[in-house]
Amino acid sequence: MVQPEKPRSTLKTYLDILVTVRDEGRAKPTRILQRANLAHDRLNRHLQELVGKQLLEERQEDDSRYYVLTPKGLEFIDHVRKAEAFVKGFGIAL
Repeated sequence: MVQPEKPRSTLKTYLDILVTVRDEGRAKPTRILQRANLAHDRLNRHLQELVGKQLLEERQEDDSRYYVLTPKGLEFIDHVRKAEAFVKGFGIAL
């Protein structure tokens, strides 16, 4: 029997967004929306939170809005990855 998929935690959602921006170098909201698999309203809320926490920086160029990862955002990704590895050693998933 196939187990139903657990809902993604806010932490994992943040991580998906930040990793997308890191991998792209800079990313427009549409690209983040696709790669992080989020609804538009949820994406906007999370982007505002991540900018407010200084993990992402919002930039405007001509008529385009895009996001870049801050040094603090990169540090956040590193710490979460280390925490994931640590708890995985105990058989626990974040």
